[in-house]
Amino acid sequence: MSQAPEFIRLTPCLALWQAYDPSVKSDLFATAVKAQAGLFFVDPIPLAPAALEDLTGPDPVAGIVLTNSNHLRAAQAFAERFKAPVFSSAEVAEEFGADWARPVADAEEISPGVSAIAIAGGAPGETAFHFVDQGGTMVVGDALINFEPYGFTFLPPKYCTDQKEMRRSLGRLLDWPFQRLLFAHGLPILTSARERLETLLR
Repeated sequence: MSQAPEFIRLTPCLALWQAYDPSVKSDLFATAVKAQAGLFFVDPIPLAPAALEDLTGPDPVAGIVLTNSNHLRAAQAFAERFKAPVFSSAEVAEEFGADWARPVADAEEISPGVSAIAIAGGAPGETAFHFVDQGGTMVVGDALINFEPYGFTFLPPKYCTDQKEMRRSLGRLLDWPFQRLLFAHGLPILTSARERLETLLR
């Protein structure tokens, strides 16, 4: 898997980095979110050592978060380096040993201000994660994408287990307040993201 040379700091508590993966012919995006318990890495991909050290800084790493079974990526390496648990659906947690895996249930608060939301019908184990601070941040895996030529839209049906069910499940995200929406594939939406999603779901 390709290594990203640097990261982009979007806010004091939010950063992302990306790299092109020729095996899937797509840009992969990873997110870091600072929460009350420390830093969470979401669907991490390799990041250059100096950049990773700069990104982490003095903050404790509270966990690695995976949004579905397609996004194992560099999670094991991050877990071992930072001695941090891997939070994911039970289906995805089976890929990790008991030392690291922390299966999460739908609507479970995995840490203060951090909640898991199951998205049925998407990729296997699809789970979104909500971070409550600074008006709210939602991070999704494959259920929503935001890159050309598609723009901000749903995962195409051929990649879903049941796209109709996935669309219904995505409506549950509107139960949480959030200003920002970040993706495993695509550029983030940093303002009025909940309203954008509400419009898409109509």
